[in-house]
Amino acid sequence: MGLTHIKATIANPAKPRKTATLKFLVDSGAALSVVPATVLRKLGIKPHSERTFILADGTEIKRRIGDATFRFDSQQGSSPVIFGEEGDSVLLGVVSLEALGLIFDPLRRELRPMPMVLGGKASPGR
Repeated sequence: MGLTHIKATIANPAKPRKTATLKFLVDSGAALSVVPATVLRKLGIKPHSERTFILADGTEIKRRIGDATFRFDSQQGSSPVIFGEEGDSVLLGVVSLEALGLIFDPLRRELRPMPMVLGGKASPGR
C-alpha cells in the first residue's frame, strides 16, 4: 500500500485572498487536517480552541484548532484545521475531504466525487 499526496490550497475564510498551497498526505484515518502553525499564522488564521489527541503509540498531545478554507481542483469547502507543530505531518483529513465533496478511493489511491444525497421533502399526509 502506498501513500497518496495532493497539492491543495488553503485560505483564511475571513480573508480569502490570503492563500498557501501545500502538499498534503491524504489520511482517510484522520478526522481533522493538519497544517503547520507557521503557515496558518501567516494567513491570519487564529485558533479558537484546543483539543487533546492520542497518537498511535498512546501518547496524548494537545493541539490548537482553527478554521480554514480548502481548495482542490474546482472544489472549495471550509473545515476545522489543527495547528501543526514541529514534527507533525501535513495531513488532509476526512472532515476537510467531506467539506470538499470528495472521498478517498484507497484501491485507486485517488480522490473521487462523494455521492451527495439530499433527503426529499415528505409527501403530504406523512
